[in-house]
Amino acid sequence: MRDATDGPAGAGSKFPLEMLYQAARMYYLDDANQVKISEALDVSRPTVSRLLAEARRIGLVKIEVVNPSRHASESLGTELSDALSLEKVYLADGDQSRRLRVGLLPQVSEAVADMALAPGDILLASSGRTIYELSQAVLPKLPGVLVAPSVGGQTEPEPWYQTNEIARALAEHAGAHPAFLWTQALPSPEMHQFLQQDPDFRRIQRLWESAKGALLGVGAPPTTRSSISRFIPKDDDSLARAVGDICLNFFDVRGDRVEFPGSDRVVATSPEILHEIPHTVGVAVGTEKASSIVGGARGGYFRKLVTDAVTARAVLDYLAA
Repeated sequence: MRDATDGPAGAGSKFPLEMLYQAARMYYLDDANQVKISEALDVSRPTVSRLLAEARRIGLVKIEVVNPSRHASESLGTELSDALSLEKVYLADGDQSRRLRVGLLPQVSEAVADMALAPGDILLASSGRTIYELSQAVLPKLPGVLVAPSVGGQTEPEPWYQTNEIARALAEHAGAHPAFLWTQALPSPEMHQFLQQDPDFRRIQRLWESAKGALLGVGAPPTTRSSISRFIPKDDDSLARAVGDICLNFFDVRGDRVEFPGSDRVVATSPEILHEIPHTVGVAVGTEKASSIVGGARGGYFRKLVTDAVTARAVLDYLAA
């Protein structure tokens, strides 16, 4: 039995490529043990070990180790996207309801990158705690992109409904440019009439109509929420059947719009406009939002979804009930 190799060696290897291939093929594909390989190739067993190691080193053998939790997560995301008829679900592991900023950032960053926004494109941002938290994080760079509020937010007492600040922060962290909407979410009838002729507001409306992407927080059922825009009469009977909202467009579990006193004056991107935006991404976590996600998806408010595994299972359980 010989240990010396014959013939020309492979690039960067002291062993002939053919010998490396034969050893790797017999071991990994034919299930031959090292004794049989040593006899077939007329080399010692230690040499067989070196042949196999060298085959891996130079790339003749590629070994993949699959993380079972990641595989399960991908399967869950596919199951959810199929159940909701969505283009894609970006799924974070576990429960991220207390880690909105860091827990969902990789998935939101991937969703934004998939929009392929170029200079001059428009990205809309909704109100809500989730989008507010993400606006404080560092998203993919979007040079030349214009970030605009999708709903009014002046005079709101809570920062997650102050949409100009959300747009400004998103733009700052992404290297984009902000646009601002100087009005309340629900103006008086007189102010609403004035806005229809205001050049700045008409510009924002044009941005809504030409937007390429949108990051949209999905609100929980209004009757269960501890925090909501101060203009929304959450205790009004008209909102009793609402399971959630996107940009203060409230909907029931079928996705049908739910009106409330003053809803005709809400300054927000309409469902009809949202339906036309190529890349709409709903962002929502929390088991209490299972029906909200279902209603939003059925109503066509978003084409893709960012959520976590716990919420995804809650949505599937809700659909199966």
